[in-house]
Amino acid sequence: MPACLATPVAKLLMSLLLASGLCFTQSALGLEQGNKAPGFDLPARSVKLEDYAGKVVYLDFWASWCGPCKESFPWLNELQIKYGARGLQIIGIDLDVKTEDGLRFLAKTPAAFTVAFDPSGKTAKQYGIKGMPSSVLIDRDGKVAYMHAGFNGVSREELEKAITAVMEIRQ
Repeated sequence: MPACLATPVAKLLMSLLLASGLCFTQSALGLEQGNKAPGFDLPARSVKLEDYAGKVVYLDFWASWCGPCKESFPWLNELQIKYGARGLQIIGIDLDVKTEDGLRFLAKTPAAFTVAFDPSGKTAKQYGIKGMPSSVLIDRDGKVAYMHAGFNGVSREELEKAITAVMEIRQ
């Protein structure tokens, strides 16, 4: 087993993945589990990863044209409300080339979490995002704890288990 999968939380997360029948390799999104998450500074709304140090951060990469992204927003809103007081911060990163498209999306599908705009796609490249929606869970130490591509009914349970497992560590 690779060293980055030897931690108890990594073992738990891997068992959840295997039990669900889904498996994303460590490099499925171009990142290595356990490594420091790449920092970013998205100026349109002044969103910097470093501002969330000590929190569990769930990055959600989305775009206005993505059907599963629209489906995920109500669930992400629920998660932010349910776990925000326990240290979860969801950051939605809109990858629309035209920020106006993302703003129109948000007018119809509001977000109860932080939203940033990355029309250049620089952050998505840093994180190796290949499709949408894609998510990256970052632990309180700023390390990548979990990565996931796609969203559906099965994803909800799997992702929430991963989030709560990471939140339980070092509270």
